[in-house]
Amino acid sequence: AYQSTPCVLRELGADVAVANNEPNGININDVCGSMYPEEIQRVVQVSGADVGISHDGDADRVLLCDEDGEIVDGDEILAIAALDLLETGRLEQNTVVATVMSNFGLDEALAARGGKVARTKVGDRYVIEEMVRQKLNLGGEQSGHVIFRDFTTTGDGIITALQILRIMHKTGQPLSKLKACLQKYLQAQRNLTVKEKRPLAELDSVMKLVSDTEKELLGKGRVLLRYSGTEPKIRLLIEGRELEMIDKHADRIADAIQTAIGA
Repeated sequence: AYQSTPCVLRELGADVAVANNEPNGININDVCGSMYPEEIQRVVQVSGADVGISHDGDADRVLLCDEDGEIVDGDEILAIAALDLLETGRLEQNTVVATVMSNFGLDEALAARGGKVARTKVGDRYVIEEMVRQKLNLGGEQSGHVIFRDFTTTGDGIITALQILRIMHKTGQPLSKLKACLQKYLQAQRNLTVKEKRPLAELDSVMKLVSDTEKELLGKGRVLLRYSGTEPKIRLLIEGRELEMIDKHADRIADAIQTAIGA
């Protein structure tokens, strides 16, 4: 991608400033790329670019940076692309696939235009499986791993960047304005080490607090509680419009988890 992305963009008429494009076999993701978004922010601000494009090591993911130096993540990319496809009647079943970690604002953005979000477990393999199962053409993750199934069968950072550039060109709008279609919910996250992974339904005190939190959110947010698939940890995510409120509930639920199964 260090050669192909600049080549493609230049062939399409773009003025391209390239950074961190001298691989030596061991400097992949070395304080650059989508793993270190502050670097593309710096490049955009120094060069005065209209948009920044930042791949990961194998370029199946991409994060963008708007002209103001603000990062545009996978959720915002999905929202921009999905709304464009909805507008032109090309979003299959009016549905986009995202993981449970994508911001709840994505659901609201699509619902306002007659679309919906299908959720999967974390991992691009689950996103692709659901897209194939439902015969859908757009899905992805917050990390910038986005699948445009009309063009490819897996995540491709170049294709993703080109689709957003196409929308920018078609609408005449800067990326900062396009990304405003997604009004993100505030998030409170807790990651706790546990001594065992009992079924969540058995954690009565924890699940009561989860239920109470969901009632207080009144549909304007959500609570996600799940065990890590690779570590002895449980992950809590609460989204809402008031940070103080969701932080308070996150602390209460975390304390209950610690009492019940904390290591």
